Amino acid sequence: MKFIKKLLKVLAVLFGIVIATLYITDTDYLIKAVRTIYMRGHTTAFLDDYKKFDNQVIQNGTPQPWPNHENYNTTTETSILQKANKDYGTVAYVIIKNDSIWFENYYDGYKKDSKSNSFSMAKSYVSGLMGKAIMDGYIKSLDQPVCDFLPAFCDGDAAKMTVGDLSSMASGTNWDEAYYSPLSITTRAYFDDDLQKVMNGLKVVTAPGQAFKYASGDTQMLAMVIEKATGKKMYNYLTESFWKPLGSENPTLWQLDSAEDDLVKAYCCIASNAKDFARFGKLYKDHGKWNGQQILDSAFVAKSLKPRFPSSPEYGYGWWLKNQNNKDFYMMRGHLGQYVIVQPEDNVIIVRLGHQKSADAGIGVFTNDISLYIDEAYKMLDMSTKK
Repeated sequence: MKFIKKLLKVLAVLFGIVIATLYITDTDYLIKAVRTIYMRGHTTAFLDDYKKFDNQVIQNGTPQPWPNHENYNTTTETSILQKANKDYGTVAYVIIKNDSIWFENYYDGYKKDSKSNSFSMAKSYVSGLMGKAIMDGYIKSLDQPVCDFLPAFCDGDAAKMTVGDLSSMASGTNWDEAYYSPLSITTRAYFDDDLQKVMNGLKVVTAPGQAFKYASGDTQMLAMVIEKATGKKMYNYLTESFWKPLGSENPTLWQLDSAEDDLVKAYCCIASNAKDFARFGKLYKDHGKWNGQQILDSAFVAKSLKPRFPSSPEYGYGWWLKNQNNKDFYMMRGHLGQYVIVQPEDNVIIVRLGHQKSADAGIGVFTNDISLYIDEAYKMLDMSTKK
């Protein structure tokens, strides 16, 4: 018994030392990481982890349900798609044809209104809100310096950084996009309760505006710019600019760094469902119009869907760009395989949400599952026309 008591005392002291060390070294965010992620058997953020964080509710307005296509759910999934959905833990797979729900299926206990984490699909919304802020006159143009809004970025090369550089992932900062390292700035940003402090600590190490480098920190800084420019919280600006006008059927959640600091995790973490996520894809497909109203400037939409840098044809302003089977697709894309994929000429939107994706080939590189979800959707559409 005495041995057990001594052992418990030693463990308590060691535990106290570890906790103190985390605070002294400013890595106390790892406490939240262990509590919310690692102790639950995960090695990275997971689909339902939004329930473990502070969130701001974004209310919807008058719902505008998607109509069902005349061929709604008349075609079953291909065997390849069925296997992929099982292997990768798909929770939602939806095909929208001519602005009508052509096919939808939900898995693993999820339903059509179930919420799940957008992860980096949120970046497309933030870029769209930048375009809205330009349209509303809060931001002069893509070329306005970030320094006009964020004083921490007014020295040296940082003074040359523009809001357009942030949207196109060309800030030149030292952000390290590492999802599985507990000590990376990506992990710190996800769990730290003072995200503004984390962002203001970034350094510009290469000339901005010269090349694409995928960096979630760029989107977070862009959100801070938008809040400063508009005087509005990001969740309120999203509500009035897109969530209500686009007729979302459900309220959504946007994760915060903490309830006290009230800064959204702008590079990720909007919790919604497949059909409400798809609305943003439709807005861009329709050149910024919704029900005849110009919600977003059409010239900005067009610019967003073209590569900024010839050396990086895969990215525009907040949107991923992919050519497959001689068709140009653009997409919202998030960690673990969250996708809203749009082919405007065919008037097709494909949404996939789930727990996993196929193996990474490097940060930002298109994974094989994306091609699979596109190809199998088109096979299903072709099968329908042959009936």
